[in-house]
Amino acid sequence: MMKLEGALYPWRFRVVLGLLALMVGAIAWRIVDLQVVDRAFLKGQGDARSVRHIPIPAHRGLITDRNGEPLAVSTPVTTLWANAKEMQQAKAQWPSLAAALGQDPKVLSERLQAQANKEFIYLVRGLTPEQGQSVLDLKVPGVYGIEEFRRFYPAGEVTAHMVGFTDIDDRGREGVELAYDEWLAGVAGKRQVIKDRRGRLIKDVQVTKNAKAGKPLALSIDLRLQYLANRELRNAIVDNGAKAGSLVIMDVKTGEILAMVNQPTYNPNNRRNLQPAMMRNRAMIDVFEPGSTMKAISMSAALESGRWKPSDKVEVYPGTLQLGKYTIRDVSRTEGPVLDLTGILINSSNVGMSKIAFDIGGESIFRLAQKIGLGQDTGLGFPGERVGNLPNYREWRKAETATLSYGYGLSVTAIQLVHAFSVLANNGRMAPLTLIKTDKAPDTAQVIPEHVAKTIQGMLQQVIEAPRGVFRAQVPAYHVAGKSGTARKTSVGTKGYAENSYRSLFAGFGPMSDPRYAIVVVIDEPSKAGYFGGLVSAPVFSKVMSGTLRLMNITPDNLPATQQAATAPVVPVQANGGRG
Repeated sequence: MMKLEGALYPWRFRVVLGLLALMVGAIAWRIVDLQVVDRAFLKGQGDARSVRHIPIPAHRGLITDRNGEPLAVSTPVTTLWANAKEMQQAKAQWPSLAAALGQDPKVLSERLQAQANKEFIYLVRGLTPEQGQSVLDLKVPGVYGIEEFRRFYPAGEVTAHMVGFTDIDDRGREGVELAYDEWLAGVAGKRQVIKDRRGRLIKDVQVTKNAKAGKPLALSIDLRLQYLANRELRNAIVDNGAKAGSLVIMDVKTGEILAMVNQPTYNPNNRRNLQPAMMRNRAMIDVFEPGSTMKAISMSAALESGRWKPSDKVEVYPGTLQLGKYTIRDVSRTEGPVLDLTGILINSSNVGMSKIAFDIGGESIFRLAQKIGLGQDTGLGFPGERVGNLPNYREWRKAETATLSYGYGLSVTAIQLVHAFSVLANNGRMAPLTLIKTDKAPDTAQVIPEHVAKTIQGMLQQVIEAPRGVFRAQVPAYHVAGKSGTARKTSVGTKGYAENSYRSLFAGFGPMSDPRYAIVVVIDEPSKAGYFGGLVSAPVFSKVMSGTLRLMNITPDNLPATQQAATAPVVPVQANGGRG
């Protein structure tokens, strides 16, 4: 039958044979093509199923203080991850794994079962290499390790607000770590490996891209001064039952911030119980009315106007001044019914300062305050920094003029206030602020006439050294200058000021032979002995300035004549010797 059909339709048979031959030829050609001509295709398909690129972590750049002391370093850690699918075959080893990880066996078991279809889940991150290896030594199927880096902060809470911290993925989240994240962050590399279908490493082939470490960063702060400032501020907060505080030390010649501390603070190495209020860099974020510290700036405006000189007299009797429904009062009793300009600063007379302000006009004070940085961006680029508020009016009425002259109606930060006083200390020249160590003299601008700044320096020196001056701010063996301030705090949610709620302030500089360092102290809501700046903040200024001048090997300029003759050359003070 077959033979007959084949004989009747021979062309069918030949067509089938031809098609078979074509198919065999096509297959043969494809084999030759894949094996000889286009070998890259099969190789690529094989690599896609077995070759993997594993990232090589890059550590962040080292952050140091100006003397090379480490403030933030990257240490290697091990992160353990799991292929939950693969682990389902080794449930018997889950209890021993949980014990090694320090986790609850039931919680770990529920988690692995809930994510049974996932091929990648984190078990734990940031273990020390020893801890990670001890878990890997259990050889639990599906458990693998990754090398990463974790940030460590040797100075802990002392530099927390300035340095900041990184998150679990080593990205900057606060402070300098955030502000300079691109500079500090390294570039991860790649390593080529071969793995089997279960994800197990078969062969480490090669490094295809080397990791590039982040660039180092040297801050302007001096860790010795940072410790000194932190200690004295913390003690003051405790002694005065205060809510919070800030302290800033600045080099007036270079514009470098040598120390910046806040209380309360936190430990960036352990943030489990961290409260948001502890993270506030109050020196840059909290704004406040500067109170009587503003009188130094207003008096500078009076001298600059040419209408006033230090010996001019102002009647301040009876210690009050009525402006419509508003009464200006002097907080303390003055030396007499008439004061000269230095006496107005020494006695912190609101009445005397207001009368001078009426004569020169609020616009004059506003312009000078603006020139020395109040209400202006500092240029530091610090995350969350505020610029405060310096009001300007089309028509300066007496009430606005008076309140501005003695430090109300405007808001500043501690960093702005220290910058403003640095101009007075630096003979009227303003140096740009910086948090980064600088090795060359910065470009400065003359924003106050030199003779005015030097006159104010002498007046502010008398504020501390005169018989009725702020004696608690005096520094043994050195002449210093400064001005205290006490500002009522505004009431949250309502207009006006809160009852019995104050900020105690002191701003000053020294030594007067060649002013070099400016310091601002802010104590928030002292609640024990008192709240005046000359009582609460001035002693902190004295101790910190004393320690600063000694640590920086500044020659004393206020020794008795007999002691000066017998004094040997100054011996450098050791890092732990700067007591206030």
